[in-house]
Amino acid sequence: MGNSLEPFFMGDGAGGQRLCLYHPPHGQPARAAVVYVHPLGEEMNKARRMAALQSRALAGAGYAVLQIDLLGCGDSSGDFADANWNAWVDDVVRAARWLQQRHADPAPLWLWGLRAGALLAAEAAAQIDSACNFLFWQPAGSGKPLLQQFLRLKVAAEMLDGKAKGVMAGLHQDLTAGRAVEIAGYALAPTLAVGLERSVLKPPARVARVEWIELSTRVGATLLPASEATLARWSGADRQVRSRIVSGPAFWQTTEIEEAPALITATLDALAEIPAPAIAA
Repeated sequence: MGNSLEPFFMGDGAGGQRLCLYHPPHGQPARAAVVYVHPLGEEMNKARRMAALQSRALAGAGYAVLQIDLLGCGDSSGDFADANWNAWVDDVVRAARWLQQRHADPAPLWLWGLRAGALLAAEAAAQIDSACNFLFWQPAGSGKPLLQQFLRLKVAAEMLDGKAKGVMAGLHQDLTAGRAVEIAGYALAPTLAVGLERSVLKPPARVARVEWIELSTRVGATLLPASEATLARWSGADRQVRSRIVSGPAFWQTTEIEEAPALITATLDALAEIPAPAIAA
């Protein structure tokens, strides 16, 4: 097992504090430094258990792991209404720099993003001086469908009250006019919505390795065409890009908190493996 968990708050200036959970590696030096970037809204809460289980497993295998609650999320400063996309990207950059400073030995940096967290990780990497490795769990090729999915939660709620007509259009009108909208208990600010909608999962200038993992409960499942198209953009002569499908539930959106043990094992295997020279997407 890994060493004891170390919770702390990062920052104390005008930007407020961010709750961080540092998982020291079992054994020194660290095999790599891994920063977890959580998904959007309720997906973050549903994924907390899997993120914790994976973080502990990685620490036990010799990796240094840092989890961070982004601005307005979890136990960090602010409310969700205070969140904006650029601030979230900045939070990821700060977390990566903290972990790199903590492990000054040459430890490869991995940005581990789930769903919208993958988009944030890719944008943050453009502001990090060193080359990044990426661990993507069920990544989205762009933020626009994630925003639409989030907004549809409001439409679904209004349908139950028989008032769904024109709801989606009204939400877009409010956001365009600079007004926050209330969705499933979250006040979505226009700055966050615009940033998410414009985000595209594209590789930064310095990319070393990419491990892309998706979950499915279907036998013989393959990557979605959208995932294949995004992976093609990431493939390159100087990058190692691999993908795999793992059996397990979509724990970030299930009604009850669920686990995907096969994903934990697959993630440990993916980070530990030394890729072959040929790129398999």
